[in-house]
Amino acid sequence: MVDAVVNVFLEKLLSSLEDRGRAVTEFHSQLQHLQDQLQYMQCFLRDAERQKRKNQVLHRLVSDLRELVYEAEDILSDCQIGEGYENNEQRFSNGWLSQVSPSRISFLYRKGRRLREINEKIKGINTSAEPYLRSSMPINVGVDSMDRWSSPVYDHTQVVGLEGDKRKIKDWLFRSDEKELLMIAFVGMGGLGKTTIAQEVFNDKEIENRFERRIWVSVSQTFTEEQIMRSILRNLGDASVGDDLGTLLRKIQQYLLGKRYLIVMDDVWDKNLNWWDKIYQGLPKNQGGSVIVTTRLESVAARVQARDKTHRPELLSPKNSWLLFCKVAFAATGGDCDRPELEEVGKEVVKKCKGLPLTIKAVGGILLCKEPVHREWERIAENFQDELAENTSDSHNVMASLQLSYDELPAHLKPCFLSLSLYPEDCVIPKQQLVNWWMGEGFFPLRNQRSTTEAAEDCFSGLTNRCLIEAVDKTYSGTILTCKIHDLVRDLVIKIADDDAFYNTKGVNSRHVGISANLDEKHIKTNHKLRSIVSTTKTGEVNKLDSDLAKKFTECRYLRVLDISKSIFESPISDILDRIDSLQHLTYLSLSNTHPLIQLPQSMEDLHNLQILDVSYCQNLKHLQPWIVSFKKLRVLDMTNCGSLDCCPKGIGNLSDLEVLLGFKPARSNHGCRISELKNLTNLRKLSLVMTRGDQIREDECDCLINLGKLRFITINCYDAYGDELITGVETLYPPRQLYELSLQFYPGTTSPSWLNPNSLPMLRYLSICSGNLAKMHEKFWGIGNGGTHWSIEGLMLSSLSELEMDWEVVRRAMPELRTVNASWCPELESFPIEDVGFRGGVWMKTAPRRS
Repeated sequence: MVDAVVNVFLEKLLSSLEDRGRAVTEFHSQLQHLQDQLQYMQCFLRDAERQKRKNQVLHRLVSDLRELVYEAEDILSDCQIGEGYENNEQRFSNGWLSQVSPSRISFLYRKGRRLREINEKIKGINTSAEPYLRSSMPINVGVDSMDRWSSPVYDHTQVVGLEGDKRKIKDWLFRSDEKELLMIAFVGMGGLGKTTIAQEVFNDKEIENRFERRIWVSVSQTFTEEQIMRSILRNLGDASVGDDLGTLLRKIQQYLLGKRYLIVMDDVWDKNLNWWDKIYQGLPKNQGGSVIVTTRLESVAARVQARDKTHRPELLSPKNSWLLFCKVAFAATGGDCDRPELEEVGKEVVKKCKGLPLTIKAVGGILLCKEPVHREWERIAENFQDELAENTSDSHNVMASLQLSYDELPAHLKPCFLSLSLYPEDCVIPKQQLVNWWMGEGFFPLRNQRSTTEAAEDCFSGLTNRCLIEAVDKTYSGTILTCKIHDLVRDLVIKIADDDAFYNTKGVNSRHVGISANLDEKHIKTNHKLRSIVSTTKTGEVNKLDSDLAKKFTECRYLRVLDISKSIFESPISDILDRIDSLQHLTYLSLSNTHPLIQLPQSMEDLHNLQILDVSYCQNLKHLQPWIVSFKKLRVLDMTNCGSLDCCPKGIGNLSDLEVLLGFKPARSNHGCRISELKNLTNLRKLSLVMTRGDQIREDECDCLINLGKLRFITINCYDAYGDELITGVETLYPPRQLYELSLQFYPGTTSPSWLNPNSLPMLRYLSICSGNLAKMHEKFWGIGNGGTHWSIEGLMLSSLSELEMDWEVVRRAMPELRTVNASWCPELESFPIEDVGFRGGVWMKTAPRRS
């Protein structure tokens, strides 16, 4: 990852050197010299990343270089912050290199001397490494610095060649004897598609209708019997806090008693399975229950007594292998290969994949993100062959393709990928946490005045397009909410992260650490160079952290990211973080869903480098202090579901860099932040409003959003609304014309706002209306009186609208571009082609995904 470390540092260095002013000559010259050396070395660093795996001397040299660059970046950051100087607002106005006070000169002299030492050491590393890299072809740095595709292209829901497997398992399930507990096992090597087959069966509509209870449990290698039981209960909607094992098992029995149920135990490793004996004894029998176990071990299938119901997925046929490859590598053209010169190379690559789905997807993902030219595809094919040369086993076949995926990542995506190493096995990872982390550490370059949040989203798409990240939960518009990684991908990312001192499972000698129940004090005390502390707790679980241990977080002075979300403390958080002002490098702070949080720590007032502040789901947070408006670098402010928060302080409109503002509740008087202040947030891309009273919008504030040219996503939440005046207020709050996605939640009016029409919102692509009193759409909604204007809407979601009436044919005429409709709990939408639309509902799609 040293190429990524160097790239990130050079981005910051180039920016800082533009600010010369009356610079101290020695300090400036050392920075310039460092830049020159690193730019020269960039040509060879990516090749060094590959070669170091086979050469211990080169491995040590690359590791030494990485540590020196990290230190140089810390020096640069210290200078930019102005550490050791008078706390003066003029400090930044004339440029940090232009200050020449005595203390400043002394500080720059010391740092300049250390930079000189770093330069000498890097020069020595360059000399020592040159013999190993002399034969390497220099890489044209910057050619692939950005992805070919910066938005999601490959749809992970597509599967190939599984119809027979799925039909076989469904036959077993439907023909099972009601008087026994049916046991089914899937056995096969990693990457063969066992979990995919299980998911296809689990999510099948017929299976959903047959089984009243469906439970999915991911069984990690480090699980406990208690964790398995709690996971089952969470699937059944029970938090099961504080129960012992006996009580947990009895609860499972009670929930399943009298119900036909299906349980999937995914990826079982334990050969003893003593835990299974106890759970099996507690499961109700004689009512049509079924259990599917996926495993790599034949002994597990025998142990659970799957008898003749053991399914061994086969490798994909050459035809299906090529079809899957095309769906990935040619996803941008609908899976069609229209270039004969690429087809020949592609088929040779597919042949080497030996029918393993994970291998095919990994290599296909690499090629999707490369330019579709013959010489580039040939280069990838040759590198793949080199990775396979050392070992010809099928398991190595998978790991070779994943290693190649990592090697071919643009430098800025490598640390983004390594961040996945912190999360435990089978963890469902919140996407927003990832992208916030990446923004906070500055893993990616910003060019051409590009939006930071947009660039972070592009990084996430870069990893999903390469099939290194799998989507778990999506919104109706296709936006990924949570994700996961395959076990074999996790094996690789942990190995590389350990090797690059990014993270290791022992929690020592690394710059990143994950917060979990077993967090040890040594993980913090021995890592004074920590840059990120991130909560990695699994869904439905919380961190119960010792307050004294948590206080040590503020001793990590180079920390950029502090995420203590989903944590419970014995002491108030204001006490735990009372010295957070020592973290002057901090750019991302998440206190989301922490307890007890009543107000922000006063010491936060001095965190002027903060870019992301997340206090979402803090129900006891009563107010934000006025000093929050002094965070001029703030880009993301998330206050979602802060029920006790009355309003924001005046001055939010002065945060001109703000791109995401969520959970904003406009003040009802001039003592807080009025909605009119938002008109100054010209960089805003995403806005979530909480509207409960009519006096939150005055007559002269109705146009405050209309000129926000970058605003693309708006949510208006009217939960707990009071009075008809609010309906009038929302009716007059005109969104900008370029709006891309709109969500109305708990709207109290019976008729939609008049501005919700295709003429006012010609670029709207996704519309969601959930809960509330809506009974009909305004006549303008259908384009009446607008010269036959049609909507450009592609996705529509309607939920929990018991009075809403719409005619399907009228909807289709008004929305000719419509591709998907999600509708549930809308009994009056009888004409919609969605089964059970008045209850659980479903999804209508214009064209179903192609399957082989």
